[in-house]
Amino acid sequence: MSVTRRKYTQQEETMETTNGASTKAADIGKLILRVSLGVLVLLHGIGKLISGPVFVLKIVSAAGLPMVFGYLVYVGEVIAPVLLIVGLWSRLAALIIAADIAVAIVLVMPGQMFALADTGGWAIELEGIYVFAAIAVALLGAGRYSIGGVHGRWN
Repeated sequence: MSVTRRKYTQQEETMETTNGASTKAADIGKLILRVSLGVLVLLHGIGKLISGPVFVLKIVSAAGLPMVFGYLVYVGEVIAPVLLIVGLWSRLAALIIAADIAVAIVLVMPGQMFALADTGGWAIELEGIYVFAAIAVALLGAGRYSIGGVHGRWN
């Protein structure tokens, strides 16, 4: 018994859906998520480049960690966001950003992890959104609108 595969027309391929969204729309969504996360985290990194690492080094030192860890913030908030924006090694860059923000939460605001703000929202909702958006990019990949394309292992 032979199985024949049906050839899809260009229109049918364009209409291919992933959870109800066209592939093109899904790739545009990935682009928006990837670039917006990258730009917002990069702005934090630029701030640290301008002001220098003194604040971060003080926190790292107070936590008893080696001072070299303080400089890793530049990897998580400058290099990884740039890779994310252009769409190169996006999954790895997103994981680095998620780890960077998670470490920042643990070191800078540990008492707020399980607290609500005066307005009723999560006390660290901004940082939480960064972490969860980075995890989403790591799971979804960069999409077709990226330098690395859709087929790279880390993209």
